[in-house]
Amino acid sequence: MTALASELSLDAADRVALHDHYGRVRDLTEELAAPLSDEDQVVQSMPDVSPTKWHRAHTTWFFETFLLSSNALLSHNAGRYAPFDPAYAYLFNSYYEAVGPRHPRPQRGLLSRPSVDEIARYRIYVDQAMHELIDECDPETAALVVLGLHHEQQHQELLLMDIKHVLHCNPTDPVYAGAPHTPAVRTPLRFVPVHGGNTGIGHDGPDFSFDNESPRHVVYLEPMYIADRLVCAREWLEFIADNGYRRPELWLSDGWYAAQENGWDAPLYWRDDGNDGWSIFTLEGRRALDPDEPVVHVSHYEADAYARWRDARLPTEFEWEHAAQCTPPGTLREIDTVAWQWTSSAYLAYPRFRPAAGAVGEYNGKFMSGQMTLRGGARVTPPGHKRLTYRNFFPPASRWMFSGVRLARDEAREVRS
Repeated sequence: MTALASELSLDAADRVALHDHYGRVRDLTEELAAPLSDEDQVVQSMPDVSPTKWHRAHTTWFFETFLLSSNALLSHNAGRYAPFDPAYAYLFNSYYEAVGPRHPRPQRGLLSRPSVDEIARYRIYVDQAMHELIDECDPETAALVVLGLHHEQQHQELLLMDIKHVLHCNPTDPVYAGAPHTPAVRTPLRFVPVHGGNTGIGHDGPDFSFDNESPRHVVYLEPMYIADRLVCAREWLEFIADNGYRRPELWLSDGWYAAQENGWDAPLYWRDDGNDGWSIFTLEGRRALDPDEPVVHVSHYEADAYARWRDARLPTEFEWEHAAQCTPPGTLREIDTVAWQWTSSAYLAYPRFRPAAGAVGEYNGKFMSGQMTLRGGARVTPPGHKRLTYRNFFPPASRWMFSGVRLARDEAREVRS
């Protein structure tokens, strides 16, 4: 959380804008859940996936815990708010150790109760209290409200990632929602030169950002070249045909073991249907794979192996941010509209980074180990939740998020295409 606490003056217009922002974000979560049955919303298909019902409850728990409850960080609400159900403090805490114990993450799918309807009532109850709070809150409290809304937007994306995995486990290939696929149009992959030198990295300004995006600092970068678009399915099929998943010399050691252990032979949700060709499962159901569509749902290990096979590499997160900022608009396509893009950078703290005080300081800093950074945005990233300094992060073997590949290279030489 940056800047907003000092920048927001909270006159009448500011409060109206905050009410509107709160309502729009909260309503979108319900719109995303609307196509799902009660049964859909309870399933947990793997430990990394959370049920839709849990996402709806946890994002509500965040506002109740950090903004409304008598034991919250803000004390001026003491004695004015009664929790909807005291048991929810345990059921819907995610990882905030300072707040108290929590239900184990791998067992969220065992929570048949509270019901979907009860969670809907919980959301309404908290929303009513939050609108009362917004009517009288100070700038510091308003900043925490905005943090909670961006937290909910993160869970809106997670909700779609997770329900896609849930529905994929159903052999009938059910449809979540959406329009039929529009065939993609590919142009030859082109590498764009990017100048080097000292460049500023990170967020610095009055708009919202997460704490892991700052402080802004200077990084020296060598000149390099970056692909003007994401890798497409046709190109990945060439990697598969060249036994890319069976050649250990292309893979990082941990990646090779992960690929063997999990039986990877194609991106997640792809299926070889024999004479009928390849198909892909999407939120709109299963359909034929479009050779020109961008590759999505690959791990960092797969992205790295593919880049090595192409005589290329993954950009660092600093190269990615610099390239996105310094190239003319439109030069780099699919920056934030299709898939988050793996970088070669481990998810680490920026120089002089300090987590926020209190429990909200657990938001990002505690995960700065064993994760790789992704940049950009995806088709499922909510409106208003994208910026060039955004640092997404996942373990290198993860594939269920909307993750793709943008290549980089160091020299002006021919690259296999």
